[in-house]
Parts: sequence; C-alpha cells; structure tokens
Amino acid sequence: MNLKAYPDKWPILCLNIGSSSVKFALLLLGSGEEVRLAEGAVERIGLPGGHLWVRDMKKEAREETLRDFPEHKTAIRELFTVLDRPDFPKPVAVGHRVAHGGPHYAAPAIVDPQLLTILRELVPFAPLHLPSEILGIEAVADRFPGLPQVACFDTAFHRRMPEIAQRLPLPREFWNEGLRRYGFHGLSYEYILDALGAAAQGRTVIAHLGNGCSMAAVQGGRPLDTTMGFTPTGGFMMGTRTGDLDPGILLYLMNEKGYDSARIEHLVNYKAGLLGVSEISPDMKTLLDKRESEPHAAQAVEMFCYQVRKHIGSLTAALGGIDTLVFTGGIGERAAPVRRRACQGLEHLGIYLDQEQNALHADIISAPRSRCTVRIIKTNEDSIIARHTRKLIVDMKQEDEAKHILSGFTPG
Repeated sequence: MNLKAYPDKWPILCLNIGSSSVKFALLLLGSGEEVRLAEGAVERIGLPGGHLWVRDMKKEAREETLRDFPEHKTAIRELFTVLDRPDFPKPVAVGHRVAHGGPHYAAPAIVDPQLLTILRELVPFAPLHLPSEILGIEAVADRFPGLPQVACFDTAFHRRMPEIAQRLPLPREFWNEGLRRYGFHGLSYEYILDALGAAAQGRTVIAHLGNGCSMAAVQGGRPLDTTMGFTPTGGFMMGTRTGDLDPGILLYLMNEKGYDSARIEHLVNYKAGLLGVSEISPDMKTLLDKRESEPHAAQAVEMFCYQVRKHIGSLTAALGGIDTLVFTGGIGERAAPVRRRACQGLEHLGIYLDQEQNALHADIISAPRSRCTVRIIKTNEDSIIARHTRKLIVDMKQEDEAKHILSGFTPG
C-alpha cells in the first residue's frame, strides 16, 4: 500500500492475544480519522486444527491457512509474514491489549524492561491471560527490534472507581498486597463512552455481553462500579465462567470432593456458565435455537437474562437512577431475545423496549415512553488501543522524534 495516499496517518498494529489465539487489526490513524486496513487472527494455538485468516479493508480474504501452530511466537511470526507484503504498510508502533495492570497501572504505558518485570510479577493475578500476552510483546520485539510498543490495560478504566467500590471485605493487609476489585473490559467501556458523546455525562449502565460478560456503572464519564472483581471469572454467569460464587462452595469442593486449585480453576473458567447449566454449548445463539426443544438450554438462557436484569438493577442503585442503558459485545449486539427478556421487569426504572426496533437491532431500541434510553453500540477495542498507542508515542517524544520513528518504519 502507498502511504502517500494517507500522508498524515500512522499505521498502528493492535494485538489482542489470548491463551490460544492472536487477534490483530492494522489501523491508520490521524487527523481525527481512522482507516482499518486489515484484520485477522490465528486461532487454536497449541491445539490441533490451527487456523490463520486475514482480511483487507474491503473485507476480502487475503490469507487462509489451516495448519497447527504449536505456540504463540510461531503464530505471531507467521502473522507478520503475511503483513510483510508491500501492499500493507509496516506499523510504526504496536498496541497490546493487556488483561491486568494490577495496582501499578491506571493508564496505558510504553513497554520497557520495568513494565515487563511487573507484568511477570502479576501473572498470579491473571494466569490465563498474562503469560501469552508477555510472549506476544517479546515476539514483536524479536521481529521489530526498537519498534515502540504500548500496553493498554483492561483494568485501567476502573482504577478511577471510588475506593469503596474497589475494596474487598478482607483484612486491610490484603489491599496493600493488591487484592481488590479491578474490573475488566475497560477498553470496551472507553469506546462506548466515546461513542455516546454528551450522553455519557448522565447515569449510564453499559452491559458488555459476550463469551465474557461484565457491566459498568458510569456517571459523568467516571466509573462508579463494575461487576467483575479480582479476576475476569467474577460477576454474573458467562459462556463457560461461573461469575460470583459463595466461597464456601470452593471449600466444599476441596474438602469433600478432593478438588485441587487446578481442577477448581478449570471448573469455574471452562466448565461452568451457560455450558455448565445447559450441558449443550456456551454459545448463546446455539442455546436460543435449541431452547424450544431442550429444557436445559431454555433454563440456561433464562438464568443468564435473570442475572443480567439483576445486575442492571444493582448498578442503577449505585448510580441513584439510570438515564442510558447500552448493550454491546457479541450477545449484547446480536441477541434480541436476550435484550428483551433482560429488560422485562425493569419498567419501574423507566426502561421500556420498542420490540420492533429491538428485533431490528436498531441503534436506539427503547420505546418513546421510556425514561431511560436503551441503545445498541458495537464496541471497537482496537480503535481505543490504536488511539492510546498513537497518543502515548506522540506525548512521550518530541515531534521531531516522532517524525524520525515514522521515517524509520515506512514501507520499503
């Protein structure tokens, strides 16, 4: 691609690295405009049947590879090989989605040796996410020595919550050790607030419903509370995660059933939630399709909607009322029956859906009589990562240094 067509834009590579996948987006940023040049993923890393795919800005397939990828560095190296074509600009920086910043990071940060040291120390806080994310940062450094990298933390958004919302009811010594309610999906919440514009100044509940689910209460653009806690397992039920559990259940499993920590971790993160209740699938679309014929599927959907409704109510109480309710994430954006059922019984909060608009997945799905505006907004975490990355690079360097970076990483 010829960057002369975009003279004032920076190519930013955004990486979202999971335990068995690497998702990416290549964006051009500048002058208030964003262009998504490419997106793709390497899936099933470390598992049989690996899959690499890349699509360009026209959503046309540019690469489709079916083979095994034994580990993350191999997957990222293969991804860079695809992106190293002359029609894709080389990135001037890489932004990473990082699951946990612990008590240290309340904002995005330039990757340096100190940050990597802290991330390694934080691995016990997020053992399912941080190891692969650290490997991703290292793989980029191997492939592009000297290329600036920025860590964008999913917990950072919630660090502005009042301390009373962050504290756990534990002895105070544990707070000093970093045990607190961190919250997650922060990059998604940032994007939603930006998309809401002036409406974000009111009392807002954002429901990020996907395979992982959480909600946030926001007032005046400031987070007041959220559903997830110390880990992304907390909150309400998800695709395969339990959400909050009575800790006595875990003690029972250890003392009476012989569960060790590894078995409990597998249970609460991979065998529970929609999958555990339905015994069919963690996928909401599958369960909605089967609920008429499969009672367990129907019960799983009903439990999920009940818990969503209950948490909307609790966050509304924290806000002292509600002006805007936003649904986002894969389920929130596409599952009209879930939105309808979750909002039934919230009429006392002034929430009424327009069922026709809800079925059409319209931008605004609340009825004219609804005191609360109910919206669907498609989230875009890559956009937030790219914006943070560009801003941090510009802020940390003088303009002439920024130009030097650009000149050093233009396509050959």
